Amino acid sequence: MAKTEGARISDGGSGAGALDLYRAMVRIRAFEDEMQRLFLRGEVHGTVHLYTGQEACAVGVCSALIPGDQVAATYRGHGAALAMGTEPRALAAELMGRSTGVCGGRAGSMNVVDREHGLIGCFGIVGGSIAAATGAALALRRSGGVAVAFFGDGAANHGYFHECLNFASVQRLPVVFVCENNLYGEFTPMAAVTAGGDIRARAAGYAMPAEKVDGNDVATVRAVADRAIDHARRGDGPAFLECLTYRHVGHSKTDPGSYRPPGELQQWLERDPLIVAAAALAEAGVDASEIDDCATAARADVAAEVAAAVSDPYPDPSVPVAEYA
Repeated sequence: MAKTEGARISDGGSGAGALDLYRAMVRIRAFEDEMQRLFLRGEVHGTVHLYTGQEACAVGVCSALIPGDQVAATYRGHGAALAMGTEPRALAAELMGRSTGVCGGRAGSMNVVDREHGLIGCFGIVGGSIAAATGAALALRRSGGVAVAFFGDGAANHGYFHECLNFASVQRLPVVFVCENNLYGEFTPMAAVTAGGDIRARAAGYAMPAEKVDGNDVATVRAVADRAIDHARRGDGPAFLECLTYRHVGHSKTDPGSYRPPGELQQWLERDPLIVAAAALAEAGVDASEIDDCATAARADVAAEVAAAVSDPYPDPSVPVAEYA
């Protein structure tokens, strides 16, 4: 659902655009719910890192992009893929290893690529998305496009982070670095391993504008993404966003999340991005039945697409993957 036409929930908020952003987040949530169910059924192979709880980050940023822009995501990349326009059926088929998958069933959950929709890759290597987006920005400065790197708080302590931010600033590359700070690097609290405790502040050392925002409020994310992307597109160099958010589930499907302090998850569930967005719509005058109908329709659409993918065939191992892609 990338490049949502006029979808600025922050611009007064009562029009169809606001509902588009909400719908996009519900689609991601519904997709991840389906993947959890299918994983438990043994249909999804390998590990899976769900995006549940972080939907406002991908939707808010990607809705501010235009055709020709490119995104690099993390291994928790289903949200970015769907926000950029990857079809749920193609993504579900990919996770289940089916030939109709966006990569012919050969990439799995962590390594999805959808060049047609501007997704240059999801990367299992921590910080890999930062390097990929920086490289893409080298080419995009010739075309007026912008690259976006999504990465977690843990990547801010890796070499990719510092090398790429420095290079991008020196070269004035059109790239926006988006840190999805969900407070944990796998099972380790961010605060326990990050000197200074403020990831946003690190961008100042590389001479780029930076903002820290409520990553569970799609209106806020969209507004700051507009500013950051406009900055990069004008040729003024890179920009940096730190989106404070929280995953509702463990790091991966084998993680029960038992390391979290008592009550922490409940506090964040009360700030669920879907709840926040629905409340904003209601406050802007959108009827409750319209909000509910929007969510119901989005969930039904995703369920139908995923159900169709379950029946899709597995790849023929004798056929080159290029013939599926």
